[in-house]
Amino acid sequence: MVRSKIVIEHLNLWFDDNHVLKNINLHIPEQAVTAIMGPSGCGKSTLLRCINRMNDFIPGTRIEGHILIDGKDIYHDTINVYELRKRVGMVFQKPNPFPKSIFENVAYGLKIHGIRDRKLLHEKVRKALIDANLWDEIKNRLHEPALELSGGQQQRLCIARALAVEPEIILLDEPASALDPISTAKLEELIRKLREKYTIVIVTHNLQQAARVSDYTAFMLMGEIVEFDVTTKIFTNPKDRRTENYLMGKFG
Repeated sequence: MVRSKIVIEHLNLWFDDNHVLKNINLHIPEQAVTAIMGPSGCGKSTLLRCINRMNDFIPGTRIEGHILIDGKDIYHDTINVYELRKRVGMVFQKPNPFPKSIFENVAYGLKIHGIRDRKLLHEKVRKALIDANLWDEIKNRLHEPALELSGGQQQRLCIARALAVEPEIILLDEPASALDPISTAKLEELIRKLREKYTIVIVTHNLQQAARVSDYTAFMLMGEIVEFDVTTKIFTNPKDRRTENYLMGKFG
């Protein structure tokens, strides 16, 4: 029996009068990669941002329902959102390194959480860069500006920055959309490696990418979950005709 790390129950979300997410129910397994795919505008990124409450920043947002991580509702009044975002790291569509050195980018979150010991900072930064498959490429450039890295390296740096504070869950929002094929292949290799330690949820419009990197796949359409299953079943034997039509390229 696969344990669910994240349980989403009867989730509805509105931006003002726009009903964006409609009665979402989803069990996301622990230490696996779950892909959320669907056409543009179907609510994929909005759903992803619910898992670390990033939509809280958007005026006019209203949410009903529950999202439980390890059985605790992250929308309960007692939840410390600051601590939640430490547990649930996020990497965005375009690499967004800070205009600081490579080292300072990775150390940023650690310092925010009160770590000042220089030796410990170096150990944690090194480990995060190793875990992000970046250390060997940049170990002699730690004090150079992060913005001088290639696009693919910048995206892996952003993943290292998320890993440094030791999250349990990593959210990836179209992480390869701005990358070339070689950088994309390196990123996908990294995602497959990270699932050994982390629960990963990736939003992607790239069907081949979802098939390559994920263990489970959810298909969304017009704010609803149409189908969720093991990735191989979704791609070889979908239960819903709408999923089949999307996979065959009939819309999207």
